[in-house]
Amino acid sequence: MGIFKTRKNKKFSYSPRYWDDNGEGSPYQIENRFDKFRNVGKSNNFKDKFSTAWEELKQGSDKKVNRRVLWIFLILLFLFLYLIDFDLSIFTARR
Repeated sequence: MGIFKTRKNKKFSYSPRYWDDNGEGSPYQIENRFDKFRNVGKSNNFKDKFSTAWEELKQGSDKKVNRRVLWIFLILLFLFLYLIDFDLSIFTARR
């Protein structure tokens, strides 16, 4: 073993015993769980993937859901401010 040489990793050719290949591919293939629902495309270009994902996000957004999430956030925020006895009068103009 030399001073500046690194060790090589061991390679094993493991095949699962009870796995039946019925066209699913490798059982060890890791994929994102949302990839099958998206239209990102097969391009290797990161800019193209990002731009198509951005366009899909703009077209697929639901205004009612966004508004509902905003209302829930505001209600929880004001509830939190009430619980910590926050004085909301600092936002009003003094006369």
